[in-house]
Amino acid sequence: MKILTSFLFIFMVCSVIGQTQSVQNTPPLVEASAESVGMSKERLLRIENMIQQSIEENQIPGAVVLVARKGKIVWHKGYGYSDVAKKKKLKRDDLFRIASQTKAVTSTAVMMLWEEGKFQLDDPIHKWIPEFKNARILDTFSEKDSSYTTRSAENAITIRHLLTHTSGIGYGVIDNDDRMKKIYQKAGIVDAFTTDDYKIGENIKKLAKLPLHHNPGDAYVYSEGMDVLGYFIEIVSGMPLDQFFEQRIFQPLGMVDTRFYYPNSAAQRLVAIQTKKDDTWVAYEGEGVFDVDFPVKGAKTFFSGGAGLSSTAKDYACFLQMYLNGGEYNGYRLLSRTTIEFMMTNQIGELRGQIGEHYGLAFGLLSEKGFELGGKGSKGSFNWGGAFNTQYFADPKEDLIGIIYKQTRHISGDQTKWKFRQMVGASIDD
Repeated sequence: MKILTSFLFIFMVCSVIGQTQSVQNTPPLVEASAESVGMSKERLLRIENMIQQSIEENQIPGAVVLVARKGKIVWHKGYGYSDVAKKKKLKRDDLFRIASQTKAVTSTAVMMLWEEGKFQLDDPIHKWIPEFKNARILDTFSEKDSSYTTRSAENAITIRHLLTHTSGIGYGVIDNDDRMKKIYQKAGIVDAFTTDDYKIGENIKKLAKLPLHHNPGDAYVYSEGMDVLGYFIEIVSGMPLDQFFEQRIFQPLGMVDTRFYYPNSAAQRLVAIQTKKDDTWVAYEGEGVFDVDFPVKGAKTFFSGGAGLSSTAKDYACFLQMYLNGGEYNGYRLLSRTTIEFMMTNQIGELRGQIGEHYGLAFGLLSEKGFELGGKGSKGSFNWGGAFNTQYFADPKEDLIGIIYKQTRHISGDQTKWKFRQMVGASIDD
């Protein structure tokens, strides 16, 4: 009876968390010496010198850096200031708004539900969100009053289109097409964050009525498609997006500091977004579009699947390590190895048009050409970043993770992104 009770308890816990135990049981990330995993401490020190020089030359106010290999963290430090004006030192466990790094988490959630047989990737999204039925493409536009005409789209928007930014949906305030910016603004679309009492479903239903850039599947245009999928996750799972992420992804991975919103007491850990004025670091004000302190202020009800999360370098390293482990971390399996392999294939051919990089179902992927160009890792390395100057990459062949977090907007001269990635690869010593 005691054994049966224990079994039922374990079953109920797993059902609530929504995970499966794995025969693979890799340990959680811990710190170790560089030499123990075939890396050179002397060469890693070059990264520290580069970061410090970048701070001294006023290229960046500060940065948190993390390097991990073979499941061991070999470098994890904070440099400079989280707020220059307040002379507040940056700590390695400070909180960063990771913006579009949210997209990979949302893609992971989508594929977890896909593994459960909830849908097929080429199903039209209007099966769950009817407002997307009979999609239309922008035809003519009036600069005078932002009115427009449309024509019918040839294809329906599918889940795969949304995952790969080929749906034709735009991105409002950061869209490359000024016509779309004005159309989204006039319609009152929330593009990323809000402190108002607003729900993602309300936003997506309005978004669905707006015109597309192009016929679904015909081009790659960075979009709010991941916000659509955030709402889709809520519909399919029956859970608010923040709860799904917390129970199904963050808890199993030990991502204790990653979330959409924080209590006011966490404000002291939130790194200030900074920009330059007359070569002096000042607070970035959000250009009147959003409140930069959205993670700790306001109604805290809008869960953006495309840009809403904040996190730490350590937390996101756990997420990336799960991918390097083939979908498992610390005995929990979030995705099958076979699913990971499929997600890491080029899904859009040459539509992205970026030299040396393709796109899968969650990340940018380094191609053979990208490998040949040098300095970005092995073929198949994956990466992305966020609008507030956070970047990461992971190299499956080398079992290597590199994360560099900053919080800046509209600055020039910051070369830490490419230097960091290049120098991490050059620190391999086996």
